[in-house]
Amino acid sequence: MQLNLKNPLVFFDLETTGINVTHDRIVEISLLKVHPNGKEEIRSRRLNPEMPIPPQATAIHGITDEDVKDCPTFRQVARSLAEQLEGCDLAGFNSSRFDVPMLAEEFLRAEVDFDMSKRKFVDVQIIFHKKEQRTLEAAYAFYCNKKLEAAHSAEADTRATYEVLKSQLDRYPDLTNDIEALSKEYSSFNNNVDFAGRIIYNEKGIEVFNFGKHRGKPVTEVLAKEPSYYAWMMDGDFPLNTKQVLTQIRLRGLKG
Repeated sequence: MQLNLKNPLVFFDLETTGINVTHDRIVEISLLKVHPNGKEEIRSRRLNPEMPIPPQATAIHGITDEDVKDCPTFRQVARSLAEQLEGCDLAGFNSSRFDVPMLAEEFLRAEVDFDMSKRKFVDVQIIFHKKEQRTLEAAYAFYCNKKLEAAHSAEADTRATYEVLKSQLDRYPDLTNDIEALSKEYSSFNNNVDFAGRIIYNEKGIEVFNFGKHRGKPVTEVLAKEPSYYAWMMDGDFPLNTKQVLTQIRLRGLKG
């Protein structure tokens, strides 16, 4: 089934030094851009993470320090990458929990203005888990009747994710072939305000903290009563995206 697209949809996958979006870095990125007319373009590149790749990470994706020592850094490719993604929606496997937050963090570190909030996101894993509860390898075997060779290679995982989504649309009549519907109904970030979920919307649509001593309290209320909490978070070990969202809420409160 060909995807029903209004905008180009970019399937992407990251291989990284680890799973901490604050401290870890991207070592490989693969992009598969699917245009509304069905045309496909795929590009993969390795990146120098400017830090040692832990052995446990290499054991998963097979990429070593030697493999990336002469590769460009994310900062060096950030602007061209942002241009490639301009006007596109995004899709991936487990992307809402990891790949999207990691990519957003890297853009912020590189000081490249790429507004992730303007994108629609489709997470094929969430659709899969709501329908079948499995992993990417199992999803590929279940939906496509194929064995996923070279799993944990960014390009192989990216291609498999694209094929799985098309097969999901073929299999489930109630799954709308529309990126906006797939994004809102099946791939949403739930009630997160920031990607890490440190700030969420409560049942009334108010931004509240989702951790620590102020869990459940409105962010604007906490910042008004305890201004030092803002400084503590900005100096703390929180993702840049979380700090960015916190600052936006604070500035909005000051203007109000």
